[in-house]
Amino acid sequence: MMILNLKFSAAMLMSALSSINIAAAAPAQAAEIPTIEIMGNKFFDSVSGDQFFMKGIAYQPSRSLDDLESATDTYETKYIDPLADPQICLRDIPYLKELSVNTIRVYSIDPTKSHDECMQALADAGIYLLLDLAEPDVSICRNKPTWDVNIWNRYKDVVDVMHNYPNVLGFFAGNEVTNDKTNTDASPFVKAAIRDVKNYIKFRGYRQIPVGYSSNDDADTREQLAQYFACGEICADFYGINMYEWCGYSSYGTSGYKERTIEFKDYPLPIFFSEFGCNLVRPRPFTEVGALFGSKMSETWSGGLAYMYFEEENAYGVVKVNDEGEVEKLDDFEFLKGEFTKAKPNKVTKSEFLRELPERKELKCPSSSKNWQSSNHTPPKPDVDKCNCLNKILPCQVLPYENPAEYNNLFDLVCGKVDCSDIAADGKKGVYGKFADCTAEQKLALQISKLYVQSKDSSDTCPIGGKNVYFNSDYKKISKGDKCSKIELDYMSIHSNVTSKNSSAETSGEKATTAVPNSIKVGAGSITQYKNSGCAILFVTIFIASFLL
Repeated sequence: MMILNLKFSAAMLMSALSSINIAAAAPAQAAEIPTIEIMGNKFFDSVSGDQFFMKGIAYQPSRSLDDLESATDTYETKYIDPLADPQICLRDIPYLKELSVNTIRVYSIDPTKSHDECMQALADAGIYLLLDLAEPDVSICRNKPTWDVNIWNRYKDVVDVMHNYPNVLGFFAGNEVTNDKTNTDASPFVKAAIRDVKNYIKFRGYRQIPVGYSSNDDADTREQLAQYFACGEICADFYGINMYEWCGYSSYGTSGYKERTIEFKDYPLPIFFSEFGCNLVRPRPFTEVGALFGSKMSETWSGGLAYMYFEEENAYGVVKVNDEGEVEKLDDFEFLKGEFTKAKPNKVTKSEFLRELPERKELKCPSSSKNWQSSNHTPPKPDVDKCNCLNKILPCQVLPYENPAEYNNLFDLVCGKVDCSDIAADGKKGVYGKFADCTAEQKLALQISKLYVQSKDSSDTCPIGGKNVYFNSDYKKISKGDKCSKIELDYMSIHSNVTSKNSSAETSGEKATTAVPNSIKVGAGSITQYKNSGCAILFVTIFIASFLL
């Protein structure tokens, strides 16, 4: 313990006493909502010590495709952040309370906006938040995954703006990124994201907000996915499953819930339904709620979140918002309200749980098989400084393309002429190129610059034209003392090659050696509107439920 000796002047003392009196006279602040913590495989109220079960709902309004197509430049984001608009959240919180909701899931927020008013109102209502870190255009794409600086910066920005709210229950680092046996190689990228976000929270000294993953319920990969995110040195803090096996008036025994409960009985992480609510029968009776919170399931599962609050084109809502912005309850609302109100799960206190908590056994990572092709070797943390250096040291630079397909076309063209292993990312083999973590523009600029060097063309013209590709006339000016000069390129140093053709740069002491790290896949996968499973090219409202498997 360090003891400080403080000397107060009379004036300082009076000032201190005055401030104390002012503070004492100020109106009392409402007690802060207790944080939710994890012990073993359960959630607990950090103050009362009572076990916490989620009675939740997905909560995110959307822009229609017509709106997005007709007014592309009107909106700051393709999504609506309901926590940045008090008119939305304050209107809806009474309905959430009526539903007996204690947790909402939001899929995308705008980190440039304030969320103070909505988050405080939610806290006053006793409502917690599970928040996805991605947004539709910045997420880990299942078909061509990458853990790059754009996604990393997005994740950090969200953590930075949301960490102070005590009712942030946790962050999702990904949603259904691997959704079948054809894309299990995407999972290492999500696991890397979990690792880096957890380390970032610790590094910044923030409250230890849990970071987890939301999976789908694919029969071929269900077991391996759950195992993968709970094994090894890098683990998720919790695990959600988007579960749509129970439709209409099914039962515990016939729906698949019994089998899933047996499978996850000894799962070491808190596990819950991150979405539920099959809509093959409308209105939805939500009879699965009674089973989920009943004695047969509550020992294993920590509740769940119904999908979703807003009625939209996908027909999963419990309320409809009319053109005047007024809320109209649907029949689904009354059914969910009734089931959540009746749900009384058997709880255990933290002290009781800890007395009987066995030592956690390390879970073995899944072995490679026909249904599971994913390496346990994850990509490195994105190096923002290294990637930004490419903007200085490369002769050819690339501006962002509006259409993601343009990237794939250009990579196909360029990588047929130069070695692109330094930007390749292979989650199956666990091999990641030195620049796999850079942006699509930076990676494309690197490959076009290779073509420029190979052409031995001393003109200020890049070998691939177009309005988005331009020549960087300043690239020769980097000095040895610049930090970017230490980046080495693995294809014969660009600067070495060019300066051999331009002796003036070399003789003036501006020669720089450079080396390029490896790795990229630029992507184009599809995504449901607020289910950030990876690459969002089109913002669609189509929801594909797991019960169709």
